[in-house]
Amino acid sequence: MPTEQGNAQDPFRPAATGFGRRRALLAAGAVLAAGVGAAADELARDDRTAGRATTGAPPAEAAIPFHGARQAGVTAPQQPATYLLSFDLPQTSAATGRKALRSVLGALTSTLATAASDAPPDPRLQGGGATRLTSLVGIGPALAARLDLNVPASLEELPPFPGDRLDPRRSNGDLLVQLCAADRWTLTVVAELVGGAAHAVGAVPRWTQSGFLPHTAPGTTPRNLFGSKDGTANPDHAAAEQWVWGPPGAHGNGNGTVLVYRRIRMDVTGFAALSESRRDRAIGRRARDGVALSGTAEHDEPDIYAKNPDGSYVIPATAHVRLASPRFDGGARMLRRSYSYDDGPTDRGLLFCAFMRDSAQFTRIQNRLAARDALTPFLQHRASAVAYVLPGAASAGTLGEQLWT
Repeated sequence: MPTEQGNAQDPFRPAATGFGRRRALLAAGAVLAAGVGAAADELARDDRTAGRATTGAPPAEAAIPFHGARQAGVTAPQQPATYLLSFDLPQTSAATGRKALRSVLGALTSTLATAASDAPPDPRLQGGGATRLTSLVGIGPALAARLDLNVPASLEELPPFPGDRLDPRRSNGDLLVQLCAADRWTLTVVAELVGGAAHAVGAVPRWTQSGFLPHTAPGTTPRNLFGSKDGTANPDHAAAEQWVWGPPGAHGNGNGTVLVYRRIRMDVTGFAALSESRRDRAIGRRARDGVALSGTAEHDEPDIYAKNPDGSYVIPATAHVRLASPRFDGGARMLRRSYSYDDGPTDRGLLFCAFMRDSAQFTRIQNRLAARDALTPFLQHRASAVAYVLPGAASAGTLGEQLWT
């Protein structure tokens, strides 16, 4: 957990309404038409059988618009389920590579816009109302350098950190796509469509990863697999404009941002074996209500300089919250929209997803955490990626139009 716990609700929109009337059983892994295939389990549906009367049923929610100045995968309220897909493009000449990238971005724009519409043509996405799909598409640093694309000058891969045990087969990539929805069924189907569209124009699948959030009442903070409340300190709109989105007018990148992704395996059993007091001191917040050890309410700003009568810090010097504090970075904040994952009894943890103007901010924080964080014995960073999240597409436009200017 390389930053203070991330907020599951977007700071710019009303709180998400959760799952609504459908309960989705987790389906099997999403299918990439490029050869990464797995059959999806049949999804159970509640109260929606053929011929059932709908009198008094709440109105169906509208689709979340795909088109806009910024991609909905960042701006819309965080949804309960996610699926990430990474692709590579063949290494050819710059001219050929640019042509291939244009084709891939065109195919992804069309596929994602159609899947997110009020009437997606795929029959598997019909009959249950709007998919409520949100998505984002990002460009990896290696591809940007190879094709000399117009991306922020600071875009680069993360340096190695002490303790990293990264699997290169599950890290990095030329293109990153993140899908979010209220259920795994939607993600499974759309991931298959995305994989097929990308493969048809030359992209090669690199890795995929699914994640989820717990059932949480609207307006409250979800918990991670350590039992900690996972979010209270995301930036408000003004701070996000300062720290998350590209500077206005910055060569067409003002509506883009940088995603840092880390797959962090958590020793859930080992952490649970600690006493409640030790767990709270390691985090810097009380697990039972999410309040910082220096505060009285969940959303109080942690006072990292507050001391006890004996001179010790109220929030210990090795507490995760203290080491990740924006006060050590000139007030810089990231927008955190992380998910949990469960890939088996010995492989569970956090899919850390954070958005920022410059990934150097994450590097500074992670170096502090790697050196002193009390959570380090219970965490393993197993995969990593950085991507420039493209500005959104206009109604008649395509993602990535700013890359060529």
